[in-house]
Amino acid sequence: MSHSSRLRRRPGLPALMLFLAAGLPPLVAPACQAAPLKPVDLYLPDAPPLSMPGPPIRGHGIVGDATLKAATRAGLDLNLIALPWARAQLNVRAGKDQLIIPLSRTPDREAHYTWIAPIMSMDRAFFSLATRVDSFEQARNTYQRIAVGMGSAQEQKLRDEGFTDEQIYPVKIGENPAQLLLLGRVDAWFNGIPESRYIWRGVSSRPLLMSPPLMTTDLYLACSKVCNESLVQRLRSAVSDLRNDGTLKRIADAYLGELSGSLAK
Repeated sequence: MSHSSRLRRRPGLPALMLFLAAGLPPLVAPACQAAPLKPVDLYLPDAPPLSMPGPPIRGHGIVGDATLKAATRAGLDLNLIALPWARAQLNVRAGKDQLIIPLSRTPDREAHYTWIAPIMSMDRAFFSLATRVDSFEQARNTYQRIAVGMGSAQEQKLRDEGFTDEQIYPVKIGENPAQLLLLGRVDAWFNGIPESRYIWRGVSSRPLLMSPPLMTTDLYLACSKVCNESLVQRLRSAVSDLRNDGTLKRIADAYLGELSGSLAK
């Protein structure tokens, strides 16, 4: 039996003296481990079932839950921040090491963010209670006022497709454009299909008339343009693991499986 293994702490003898006597280093954590990592800010809108910043009674949405699981695997703590979507984007673009979800990767945004990983793909369509359309051209000639999320990729798409300012009715994400449609204050609503169906079921049992999908983008976990490379790689790897082991699909199925019967055939 070695000398160090026989060493016992006598009453009143400081632990440090025992370790020094045994020739062992004191049990002091390295400076890099002494303080916990600072939580990383994550901006997300109230856009169910994609993201929900409120109390996690039923989760934080498809992209929200996926991001939280990825952060846990990456050993990161997140600080959830809910702001109007346009302002959230400005904050992240001007900031450093700030995360944002669910952000569509579009040409006008490409150079302003660090694109960590896609979480899911989403189709957009026009929704109406009166007239179904099949194209952007038909929508331009049919709808006088179209509700669309302020600062969203679909708002920019309408402008790119030649819709006038008078036709575009931007609403803050988190407000309820479905109510505007039900009350007849807008003629149509251009939005993501799963989000629209999720919101509509809580507003009315009337069937919605839906166009074919006219816009598709990947929804990303993104970061500020100036973003720590280790943070990016850890999250990117974690999202890849979640995709490969089927977790991303299970999360999406858990939310989207609840949607039914809200669309007219």
